[in-house]
Amino acid sequence: MNVQDGLPTRARSLALLVIIPGIIMAVLDGTIVNLALPSISQQFMIEPAQSIWIVNAYQIATLTMLLPLATLGDIVGYRKVYLAGMLVFTLASLACSAADSLTTLSLARMLQGVGSAGIMSINSALVRLIYPRHMLGRGIAINSMVVATTSVAGPTIAAAVLSIGSWPWLFAINIPIGLACFFLGRKFLPANRELASGARFSPLDVVLNGLMFGLIILGIDGLAVRNLPEPGQAAAWLWLPLAELLAGLVVGVIYVRRQLREAVPLFPLDLLRIPIFALSMGTSVGAFAAQTLAYISLPFLLLEGFGRSHWQTGLLLSAWPLGIVMVAPFAGRLIGRYAAGLLAGIGLALLSLGLLLLAFLPAQPADANIVWRMLICGLGFGLFQSPNNHTILTSAPEHRSGGASGMLGTARLTGQTTGAVMLAVVFSSFSAHSGQGGFVALCIASAFAALAGVCSAFRIKGQNRSLRS
Repeated sequence: MNVQDGLPTRARSLALLVIIPGIIMAVLDGTIVNLALPSISQQFMIEPAQSIWIVNAYQIATLTMLLPLATLGDIVGYRKVYLAGMLVFTLASLACSAADSLTTLSLARMLQGVGSAGIMSINSALVRLIYPRHMLGRGIAINSMVVATTSVAGPTIAAAVLSIGSWPWLFAINIPIGLACFFLGRKFLPANRELASGARFSPLDVVLNGLMFGLIILGIDGLAVRNLPEPGQAAAWLWLPLAELLAGLVVGVIYVRRQLREAVPLFPLDLLRIPIFALSMGTSVGAFAAQTLAYISLPFLLLEGFGRSHWQTGLLLSAWPLGIVMVAPFAGRLIGRYAAGLLAGIGLALLSLGLLLLAFLPAQPADANIVWRMLICGLGFGLFQSPNNHTILTSAPEHRSGGASGMLGTARLTGQTTGAVMLAVVFSSFSAHSGQGGFVALCIASAFAALAGVCSAFRIKGQNRSLRS
């Protein structure tokens, strides 16, 4: 086999033994701690509202470092960035498990988020090196399936761990897996075929990138989750999140102006100028916003609206990732035969329909009625994700695979953040406990999925022409 076209079968399998556990850990640690927040708050004697920083520190650090580390991968090699990220993630997991205060745990989670960014920023770029071109769709389908199923499996896995141990074990389980991935990765991960020329890694741009994302997220989150102020106190309630949002936008303008002068920009404006890349990014953000809106609101609806137990709710929710697992292999085989815009558009139409059907469930639905609607959502999401990710990755030049891979993670986290903020707005206006908030959230999620489908449809004509040629 040509060394320029993927790895031989055995080497490919060994490389996957490294990157798949890494993906699972990095994605899982974004949600696995949520179930333990009450016990952590009690142990550290802090208010529940303060404990949210254990989650925020990880998410913000991951999001702000994805693009810088993706660009670094284009410059020095994806294997080096992945191994450094894995080592940082593992050491930070050890620090998390030994933390004795909110401050130390939040700082360790921030460091863990940086390690996660090192893993997630270039994992798709590594897939492009591992698989031969004719099998790339299948490789991306496996990657997408792992990300999608892991992102919704956090509460279930956390419940299993917490049933036999305390919360530090949520982090301690990463340590042996991370060390194994680090040492195996040194031997089995491939090196870059081509490094980006004319690229530079500016510390100032890294800081500006972090400030832009961090301040904008904090500002939007602050506006969304705060309780409505008392009469006459609106100014005091609004000034801090508005200042954060404005500062983030100002930093963003300065940052983008600097990036316009770069041959290989850290914020990949060169890739966003490719129409099909930009449309695929918009499709991804909308779809993940829909998924997050639904998957956070559904437990409220099932537990409090329909009176299901926690065990029943977990089983019912598992129908969604089951649908993804069922359709992902078929979606991978369809890539290249049909336009990704068409495949993703059909998938998002199914997702939108499934979400709407969940919103209009009867007052006392049977479990079977919930399950088949969940399956429709999972099938639709699975059909969307692999073709869309394949388009994002392959529409970029090979030497910019790192930038494209980083944008995959950025789109996912941006969509998830948007969905979470939208849900906070919904739950501040409609009761989450009566089922009304869940109904509104699912309707908005359906609209997000439909808009993402429209964005995907704009790609069909150009992709059909590419397939014929």
